[in-house]
Amino acid sequence: MNNLLTSLPDHIDHEQVEELLSQPNVKIERILSKGQTSPETGWYDQEENEWVVVLQGAGEITFEDGDKVRLQPGDYINIPAHRRHKVSWTDPENVTVWLAVFYP
Repeated sequence: MNNLLTSLPDHIDHEQVEELLSQPNVKIERILSKGQTSPETGWYDQEENEWVVVLQGAGEITFEDGDKVRLQPGDYINIPAHRRHKVSWTDPENVTVWLAVFYP
């Protein structure tokens, strides 16, 4: 048995992505961040849909059209394929634990 909220590092130099499951039509990742954001230029433009939930900490996703969504523990969002987005803020004081599910 594993736990998504254990083995969290105290210090994170860069966002950490751990693939938990990968099958032909679905991929699940645990993402850890602590103050990290996406690069200033460029956007995520994914081939698949992404359902993401914040389990701990907090983060903000900004979309190319200007929409922003702030996520707290328990909040989730579904990002359709090719909706360009980036992580514009994560809690700099606490580790943010994201669970991301990618699917067709």
